[in-house]
Amino acid sequence: LNAHPAIVNSMQPSRRGVPYLVSGGDDGTTKLWDLRVRRCVHTFEHQYQILAVSFDDPSERIFSGSLDNTVLIYDMRMRDKDPEVLEGHTDSITGLDVSKDGNFLATNAMDNTVRIWDVRPFAGGNNRCLRVLRGATHNFEKNLLRVRWSQKDAMLAAGSADQNVNIWDMRQLQLAYRLPGHTGSVNEICFHPKEPIIASMSSDRLVFMGELAD
Repeated sequence: LNAHPAIVNSMQPSRRGVPYLVSGGDDGTTKLWDLRVRRCVHTFEHQYQILAVSFDDPSERIFSGSLDNTVLIYDMRMRDKDPEVLEGHTDSITGLDVSKDGNFLATNAMDNTVRIWDVRPFAGGNNRCLRVLRGATHNFEKNLLRVRWSQKDAMLAAGSADQNVNIWDMRQLQLAYRLPGHTGSVNEICFHPKEPIIASMSSDRLVFMGELAD
């Protein structure tokens, strides 16, 4: 797949339905790919770099986190319509992930906050930000630190420059774990789909696996 003229920072396949792929890059574009024909079928343009992308649960909307501190929401059913914009972060957004139930979006940003947004299509109000979580940090390296929901949305984990894996209990809305071990920035995390296990990937070029309490 070749269409971005600059670095690709993020990509994600659709969860169900049509086999789409979304990608975002330093060229300021969010590209929609149809994997059945293996080509880009639409390009959403923005004036700043796109650092993280995700589909919503039914793959009807695309979320793009940008260098300009905003999340752009593109409607795939009305592709030429201006995007809805989520504002609240005060620095670049480096990671985002939609909850498994499709109702909430988590974002990790260089302002050292993780934010939870209500992204239900008909949620009322102008401010969709529900929670601001603190614990994960960024530093001068400016790595693209990601954020991930667990399989049943009971937990949320975020990469952190402090070399720890930060995991919040989303029922209690408090930091439940700060897992040490890495000697470099933790950039990516992934929950096991069935077991209470989490994997973390770091700039120290190691992958750690940890077991969590049920």
